[in-house]
Amino acid sequence: MDVLVIGRNCLDYIAVVEKLPAEDEKAPLTFRLVEGGGQGGTAACCVARLQGRVALIGKIGGDEEGALCLDRLDAFGVDTRFVEIVEGGRTPVAYLFVTRKSGSRTIIYEPSQLPKIELAREHLATLSTAQTVLLDPETTYLAAIVKKNAGPKTRIIYDCERWKQGIEQMMRLADYFIPSAAFLESASLGYGHMDFCQKVLQLKKEIKGQLIVTRGKEGAFYPHNGSLYRVPAPKVPAIDTIGAGDNFHGAFALAVSLGFDLHRAVRFAVATASLSCGGYGGRQGLPNKTQALAVTAQIKEEIVCTPR
Repeated sequence: MDVLVIGRNCLDYIAVVEKLPAEDEKAPLTFRLVEGGGQGGTAACCVARLQGRVALIGKIGGDEEGALCLDRLDAFGVDTRFVEIVEGGRTPVAYLFVTRKSGSRTIIYEPSQLPKIELAREHLATLSTAQTVLLDPETTYLAAIVKKNAGPKTRIIYDCERWKQGIEQMMRLADYFIPSAAFLESASLGYGHMDFCQKVLQLKKEIKGQLIVTRGKEGAFYPHNGSLYRVPAPKVPAIDTIGAGDNFHGAFALAVSLGFDLHRAVRFAVATASLSCGGYGGRQGLPNKTQALAVTAQIKEEIVCTPR
């Protein structure tokens, strides 16, 4: 297995509008679609689209929404044998509003009421042989058991969304800790007086593994050998940013499993995430491996800060 993903599945109801209305106003709908979603599910589809061997551990409800989620995972070629169908459970849904001109999105999501993901014996057997394991924000509590049962060459990648219980343990155990820039504003970190570069470098001091920070249109930043690098996002057509972060994590996990060095892995992830914005719903715009590598070759990382 190239990548084992552990995380959330949901069903996304996506509405594309010309402009979001203010509160207590209304606006016409341009068009709508339904797509599988969730950080774990989307990242797994990304790996499969890039020709990686990927399995997903997660839960869905035994309802129509869950069946749609499973159909979409199967359509991409994700190994779904570890996706548990919880009979009587309700698959969470999310409502996403995309502004057509900018591609920006507003998300209202339903917290999952399904039981927490627990790792059984068959999960641990696959975990021990996977090249990389990608944990999404809903699985922070699994840090210790994943680390204990991972193979000697398995690399653990954590998709960090916000500060939550157990994250300090994840900061110590993950080989790659990948938050968005918004995480740097967490009150628990206490970085309010610092500029962006200082915040990234300070966070690196608090984690054991490699830090990579995603920052939307500005690309991704990572400290390496005493300098702070940036991989800029390529200028490609973008109509919807849904799933860009999830696709970054999926592509990066595959790049690590394929043996890419850090610089190339981040370039590959930025290229894939950027290209994925060319279609609606986070998955329709996903590139294949050849397309992603072609754009990767056009991107060059740059040093933006070298502390004295």
